[in-house]
Parts: sequence; C-alpha cells; structure tokens
Amino acid sequence: MSERALNVGLLITCLVDTMRPTVGFATVKLLEDNGCNVYVPKQTCCGQPAYNSGDRQDTVAIAKQNIELFERYDYVVAPSGSCAGMVAAHYPELFRDEASWATRARQLSAKTFEITSFLTDVLKVEAVSAAYRGKVAYHDSCAGLRELLIKQQPRKLLDSVDGLELTPLVSEEQCCGFGGTFCIKYSEISDDIVDKKTEDVIGTNADLLLAGDLGCLMNIAGKLKRKGSEIEVRHVVEVLADMTDDVPAIAGKAS
Repeated sequence: MSERALNVGLLITCLVDTMRPTVGFATVKLLEDNGCNVYVPKQTCCGQPAYNSGDRQDTVAIAKQNIELFERYDYVVAPSGSCAGMVAAHYPELFRDEASWATRARQLSAKTFEITSFLTDVLKVEAVSAAYRGKVAYHDSCAGLRELLIKQQPRKLLDSVDGLELTPLVSEEQCCGFGGTFCIKYSEISDDIVDKKTEDVIGTNADLLLAGDLGCLMNIAGKLKRKGSEIEVRHVVEVLADMTDDVPAIAGKAS
C-alpha cells in the first residue's frame, strides 16, 4: 500500500500574495506535481518586519498566530528563504521563557522549509519537467543562504531544466541591498549595494536572473530597469514549474 500523501501548509508570504501571486501558483504546482496535498490557510505576515524593527510584542503575537495556524500540517513550505528562515531560525528564540510555546515553536521550526530545499532535501526530487532556452544567473538571498544553508538545492533543480545554461555571478553570495526594512532605513547604502550587484548581473550577459526571494528580485529588477537593461528577472519557481511562457517577467524585455 502506498504511503499517505504529505499535507503541506503553504506560507505564501506577503510579497508573493500582494505583488507576484504567480510565484504562489508555481509553488503549488511543484508541490502537487510531486504528490503533496497543498493547503493555503488564511494567514498574515511571518512577523519579520516587526522582528527586524525591534517590536518584540507584535512579533510574538504574530508568531503565536502562525504556530496555531500551521502546526496541523506535516510540513510548512514557503517560496522564500527569508520568511521560511524567520519561522525556522527565529521563532524558537522568541519563546525561550515560555516553555509550552517554545516546544511548539521548535516543532514548527523543524518542519518549515523553503521550496527548493523541501523538494530536494525532503522529497528527494532529482529533476523537474521544464524547459528554458537561455543563459541564466542565480542570486543567493542572504537569509536562505545563511540561515537555511540553501545553495546547491536550486542549482540542482535548474541543472535538470532542458536548455538552461547556468552561469555564475561573481557576487552570487553578496547581498542585493534589499534587506527588508534596511533598504528604507539606509536607502543610500542599499542603492550602492544593488548598483554593484546589477553591474555583476549585466556583466554575465545572462538572459535571465533568478533568485528565491521576491524582495531581492524586485530590488534587482528595479535597478536593472533604471539602467536600461533587458535582462529578465524571475523567481526560480517560475522556471522550475515551466511557467515562463505564461507569466510576464518581473522586469526585462518580457515585462
């Protein structure tokens, strides 16, 4: 008898919900194509903006709400290393002095994953059925790379995409300058960082830039557009789910 299908709660993220819903649809497609039952409960923020701003009271309230909402599922998956990292890395820290909540936070942390990590590390997916004809560069978001150790997972899946040529960025592990509230608090520094990042992207002669966090993508896409570049920018799941023909790029010649 076959094993029960996994019930996965989708942490859709604020930016995906409001700015790029197609990333959510692509994430659902990838999960369902690999045998998961996907649920999208009515939800709010992961709490990261409040956390980064030092608002512990609201962060704790949001975290408790999300723990109660998502702990019923076998796994929680987000199309964002940043939001998944907030739950996995920081929720347990919030409840050091609340034993019962600390246990629930640790349990949720252990089953929360970014989408490419979930596909490769949990579901053991070796390849996807997708095609993209072109040269692609990949940017590693800070949270995904440093908090969740996401590096090879998206690249492994991209290597299986028919026709895709992956070219390295010199600065692939360097910040894009977004950093959530950082780009608002320190706008001049942020602009200098993304200027350097986009120069590197342009220097690859890639057709397409991919990443796993929409904040990074919007920041880089905006700068590329202001520089007159026609390099397209997309979330990695849009390529992995083979949705590039149906969905305009975030920026570039197809937008």
